[in-house]
Amino acid sequence: MLRALFLLLWEFSSNCYPGSLDRNKVAGKIVVCVASDFSISRRIRKMVVEDARGRGMILVNPEDTGVPFDSGTFPFIEVGGRYGTSILKYMNSTKNPKGTILAAVDVPGYRPAPSVAYFSSRGPGPLTENILKPDVMAPGVSILAAFPPKNVTGTVPAGEKPSWYALKSGTSMACPHVTGAAAFVKSVHPKWSPSMIKSALMTTATVFNNLGKPVMNNSRQSASPHEAGAGEINPIKALNPGLVFHTTTLDYLRFLCYYGLSNKDIKSLSPRTNFTCPSNSTNNDRLMSNLNYPSISIAVLSRRRIGRAATATQTITRTATNVGHVNSTYIATVHAPSGLRVEVLPRKLVFTERVGRLTFRVVFNGTKAPRGYNYGSLTWRDGRRHLVRLVFAVNVE
Repeated sequence: MLRALFLLLWEFSSNCYPGSLDRNKVAGKIVVCVASDFSISRRIRKMVVEDARGRGMILVNPEDTGVPFDSGTFPFIEVGGRYGTSILKYMNSTKNPKGTILAAVDVPGYRPAPSVAYFSSRGPGPLTENILKPDVMAPGVSILAAFPPKNVTGTVPAGEKPSWYALKSGTSMACPHVTGAAAFVKSVHPKWSPSMIKSALMTTATVFNNLGKPVMNNSRQSASPHEAGAGEINPIKALNPGLVFHTTTLDYLRFLCYYGLSNKDIKSLSPRTNFTCPSNSTNNDRLMSNLNYPSISIAVLSRRRIGRAATATQTITRTATNVGHVNSTYIATVHAPSGLRVEVLPRKLVFTERVGRLTFRVVFNGTKAPRGYNYGSLTWRDGRRHLVRLVFAVNVE
């Protein structure tokens, strides 16, 4: 019982719970806190150490989030589990451990980058798994952003004025990057619709980091389309995507049909008074998967067979619009996981002065595919400079 109580008290103090630190031991020292309980925020831990009159704080975070924390004027540093273990080992090796927390500095060319942050929104989408989400990724960690100045004690060094800028992280920082990229593309192509711009950003996105390897998630594993979408936006490449997938007004209206809106409700929202929902459109997964979107998602693809006939097949249709060279020929290549059969019909798209839009089909067969989500991509190449990539996610059951 005494040992259990001792362990409980040690866990409280090592996590820097409120009221767990002895001021007589902490005052004037750098305190090392271990974030084994994630119900306590970094800000609370920092305030606990400050209240105990500590001179600084080292937070050992086994998750190694890599997202900076604004501690104001209080010296603070956060390290991952590997460095934290070294620090704790050093502290246990001497009776008088010493440390120094240096000022933060910019680290140019950080590697690997980009990567998917732990807080980034993940798919599948909550509204329907038949439209792949997220769409793309963009910079959202440690962004120097405009920020209302705060003149609060402990946040501004003595004699200094509050800053109009701050380092912020979150999807709210990634959003303005994508917005700016979309505006950039619109400035060059003013007649393009929003969905054409979206398509250009998605099909030209990069899936490799600055080490030439696949973009990783916060667990240092290759990020799936449910984590990175089509990849990180590349505004320069999006100016000349070659092909775009224009999501029409009819596609959006069918999306409303999928959610059960009546024809009367839809007509009140749209000037298309002659529009009528397709029969059996409510919760029709195939209808959603066939919207002309610049990615492909199938919520359920069966593996079952009935006799000799395979039922594990679904056909997806997409229509590509040529926005590149007038006379262009595109050839399709498929990157699919083992067991999932993917066939493109036709494999060649020939655009001419008279033919600017062409439709193709993608046939998925999951008879031999592993259960769960299977990820891959379909790429159209014109032999010049255009590479049009559509990622797909297929859930095999």
